[in-house]
Amino acid sequence: MIVAGTQIELSIGVIFGISTMGAAALGNLVSDVAGLGLAAYVEALASRLGLPSPNLNPKQADMWQTRLSSQLGKVIGVTIGCILGMFPLLFFKTEEEEMQQEPKN
Repeated sequence: MIVAGTQIELSIGVIFGISTMGAAALGNLVSDVAGLGLAAYVEALASRLGLPSPNLNPKQADMWQTRLSSQLGKVIGVTIGCILGMFPLLFFKTEEEEMQQEPKN
């Protein structure tokens, strides 16, 4: 998410004058779309690991407990994805660190 936002800001953002927050929002969009695209691969991996697929009948699928569990699973998945997307922030330097590394004339 951070990497995508940075690249958008430095490329498309410069051309079209997109703000930093606009570039961050577009980076989040890229990240979310990638997450949607990878969902099938995550399910395939879970199947290969031997995790059972729920075989629910329509009545069970419509229960409030099932819908709540599904929504909570999505929230947890998006939260983990956002946290992983912020991982590159650990490698960015603050302005103070950059100022300390600049050679003094």
